[in-house]
Amino acid sequence: MKSKVLFFMLLGILTSAQINRFFYEYTFIPDSGNKEDVKKEMMLLDISKDGSDYYSHDKFVADSLSKAELEKQLKAGGGSISINRREKPGQVSYKVTKQYPDFKTYLFRSISMDKYKIREDKKPEWKILPDKQKIGEYNAQKAVASVGGREWTAWFTTDIPFQDGPYIFYGLPGLIVKIEDATGSHKMTLAGNKKVNTPYSNEDLQLPDHVKVLGVGGKEIEVTKDQFKKAWKAYVNDPTKNMREMMMKNGGENNTRVAFKVKTADGKEISDPSQVFREMEKRTKEALQKDNNPIEPDLVN
Repeated sequence: MKSKVLFFMLLGILTSAQINRFFYEYTFIPDSGNKEDVKKEMMLLDISKDGSDYYSHDKFVADSLSKAELEKQLKAGGGSISINRREKPGQVSYKVTKQYPDFKTYLFRSISMDKYKIREDKKPEWKILPDKQKIGEYNAQKAVASVGGREWTAWFTTDIPFQDGPYIFYGLPGLIVKIEDATGSHKMTLAGNKKVNTPYSNEDLQLPDHVKVLGVGGKEIEVTKDQFKKAWKAYVNDPTKNMREMMMKNGGENNTRVAFKVKTADGKEISDPSQVFREMEKRTKEALQKDNNPIEPDLVN
C-alpha cells in the first residue's frame, strides 16, 4: 500500500510539472507598402499554473543553440569567441510573459544592444458579441477590442478553460484561438497543442565580467510604454549611438577592446569605425523603412 501511495504522489508531481503548449501560426505584413509580402512565424504559448510565456519557436531554437555553443567556448577557454549566424534565427524577437492570477503582463523587446521589460498596464476591454463559429475543432465566439493602436477581432473557446491568448491578449472566458486586426496585417491562429515537461526558460547566459558579447547576457531595463517609446524614437534618429559609445570606451573598463566589422552589399569587408557606423546606420534606416507596420503602432509611433 505504501508503494502505491508513493507512486501516486510521484505521478502527481510529474503531472503538475507539465505545461500546456499551444502553437499559433502568426502571419504578418511588415511593410504596409508591400502587402504581397506576407511573413509567417510559428509562435508558442506555454501555459502553467503560474502564468504563460509567448515567444517564437525558431528564435528559441536558434538562441538555445547559440547559448550551448557559447557555453562550450567559454569552458574551453581561449582568446576569442565566435558565434555563427543561424540558418533560421527567427523573425519575431519579442516575447511576452503573464503572471497569474492577476495577469501581470510584460513585453520584452530590444533596441540595438539594450533589452527592455515593458509593463503592460491596461487590460484589454473586450466586447463579447453573439457571433459563433467553428474554428478548427473548437466552438468559438467573437469578441472585439482596441489594443495598441489597432482594432482587433478575437475568437475564443470555452472548450479550453484558459482565459489567455497569444501576445498581450487575455481576459476572455476561454482561450483565444484566433485573433486578427482590422487591416489584416497581423493574424494569430491556433494550430495545435500538446503537454510538455520542459518549460520555456527566461534565464540568460551569465557571462564572466571580462567577456562582452552583443545581445547576450545583461538584465532588462524595466520601463513604461512611454519610456520605451522615447528610447525607440532616439534609436530611430541615431541608430548607432550605443555602438559609438562602446567604441569610445575601448581600453577603459577592464581594458576591454571592441572591434566592429561588416561586409557591404558587394561583399567588401570594412573595419574602419567611421565607415562601419555609416554602413550600419544606412542598413538600419533601410530596414526600418521596410518594417513600418508594427503589431502595436502606439508603442513606436
